[in-house]
Amino acid sequence: MRVNTTRAKLLDGKVVFGGIISGFAPELVELLGLIGYDFAFLDCEHGPMGLDQLEQMVRAAEVVGITPIVRVSDHADATILRVLDRGVQGIIVPHVNTAEQAARVAAAARYYPEGHRGAAGGRAHDYNVHAPRVETSRWINEQLLVIPMCEETEAVANLEQIVAVPGVDVVHVAAGDLGQSMGNPPAAEVRRVMADVVRRVRVGGKYAGIGGNAPTDPDGVAALIAEGASFVTVPALGLLRLGADAFRAGVEAAIARNAGPGVGTGRA
Repeated sequence: MRVNTTRAKLLDGKVVFGGIISGFAPELVELLGLIGYDFAFLDCEHGPMGLDQLEQMVRAAEVVGITPIVRVSDHADATILRVLDRGVQGIIVPHVNTAEQAARVAAAARYYPEGHRGAAGGRAHDYNVHAPRVETSRWINEQLLVIPMCEETEAVANLEQIVAVPGVDVVHVAAGDLGQSMGNPPAAEVRRVMADVVRRVRVGGKYAGIGGNAPTDPDGVAALIAEGASFVTVPALGLLRLGADAFRAGVEAAIARNAGPGVGTGRA
């Protein structure tokens, strides 16, 4: 059975980083792992991946030792069960606005006695080759990360109650839906609320996650880490775009330096 290395690093007081991947791209999972990212955030809320594709993404994560964590599409027990049975080591759950919702999600994700996840003996349990299901279920319960998202003003208002729910490990706040729920105020106001959420989550004894426009705002991410955030997500496509832009700009600058004045780059 595999150790959840992201969970272990959080317990050790470290900051962990994950790349958000929204489509079927096992090679991106492998690349993030080889670069040294801690987890792959496999997005099945906004992304088009089916369960068969998701399982292959999880296998890719296991090959390179990066933690596979999936954002599920909804709160339903069946949705959570079918994702977890692929062998993922954490779930991120969107739009968790109350303690009751958080408690239902946490119970759906874990086996008895912590929850009521449906019992099975598939790949999440290493097919019970080395240990009986009772033992592997206990191990999975211990290693799993359950991560509700605080992305609406209702969740912000109920934050202390959500954080207090047993079985919630990380509370994740991101700028997009939160800002929309706030009426799309200036980015600075959204960031202020995010920082407040991070502080309150840490006071409540849980880990705080942050996401949003991280590729273009490393200073803002660092500021939220200083407030106590330790679970950081960043879109893989955003990183690709920044790298592609930086490479082209660098080449064009080199051409201009070498060719002298009056030479264009062809950029529209």
